[in-house]
Amino acid sequence: ATGEYVDMIAVGIIAPAKVTRSALQNAASIAALFLTTECVIADKPEKAAAMPGGGGGMGDMDF
Repeated sequence: ATGEYVDMIAVGIIAPAKVTRSALQNAASIAALFLTTECVIADKPEKAAAMPGGGGGMGDMDF
């Protein structure tokens, strides 16, 4: 893209309306993507640290 404004028919673009329609369709598609993206973003669940093991029974402590 050169960023220049030209007469589209003079430079060989036969159907400027088709170009405009295509640009609007692409813009609407991207806008819809941005609007629906917030539904997809979610926090990654964090794994909680495992609980330490309980103390084992002590042998020969029975009465």
